[in-house]
Amino acid sequence: MSGEGDDRTWPSFAGQGALVTAAGSGIGAETARRLARRGAGVVVQDLSGTRATAVAEEIVSSGGLATPIKGDVADPGAIPAAVDLALERYGSLGVLVNNAGLAHRGPLEETTLESWNRVLQVTLTSTFLGIQQGIRVMKPRGGGAIVNIASIAGLGGEVGIGSYCAAKSGVVNLTRVAALEAGPHQVRINCVCPGIVRTATVAAALEEDGGEGEEEVAAHHPIRRVGEAAEVASLVTYLASAEAGFITGAVFTIDGGLTAAAGLPDTWGRSGA
Repeated sequence: MSGEGDDRTWPSFAGQGALVTAAGSGIGAETARRLARRGAGVVVQDLSGTRATAVAEEIVSSGGLATPIKGDVADPGAIPAAVDLALERYGSLGVLVNNAGLAHRGPLEETTLESWNRVLQVTLTSTFLGIQQGIRVMKPRGGGAIVNIASIAGLGGEVGIGSYCAAKSGVVNLTRVAALEAGPHQVRINCVCPGIVRTATVAAALEEDGGEGEEEVAAHHPIRRVGEAAEVASLVTYLASAEAGFITGAVFTIDGGLTAAAGLPDTWGRSGA
């Protein structure tokens, strides 16, 4: 099966079902591709059925296993439906990646309750529901791996995205609690906090702000560039694999060194998640 890098040297996910939410583009799509290249049967979930189908068809055309499903993770029934699909098509759920997130920009004093609730439902509540469903399904099979995508915006604050920062911060600590509860059942739960990653979402945010472009933003990073979705997907896939068998309850930043600095630029919270 073709793909970036030689995934044959990595532990296989053959025989395992996997679910990736918001997998129609960006980090989610790259994660779905990488899991499939290593043998997983992947349920590609996305708010857009068109995007989900496109990613799944690409995986299948490359020799992998993938099934698309359209759903809004803010709907309490969306994730259970996707989990059921993974069990039906692939017989198990060994990997679950909670990737969905949403940011609304604006100062807190102008943030409506509707906007606040929507961001938390998509970003935090969907992660809770994914963790809950994942643990319930993975316990009887003797274990599994859940990876939650947070953001460096969950590790500090940024003006104008208060609801997003609050939601991603919740994902970080929810990961720790879930790992403590699920550990005795061999269900490992970890969290990845991307920084500024080259995705359509980040490009749109930079254009909307009318401020710094990618080159200027890249200059804030010690590594002098922004990240790639495939780089985040590589870390996510590692954490889901048997090679990370002793890692749980951990929070990993992948941000080109951006949060290593004591002072952070205004653009630091524009995660690719």
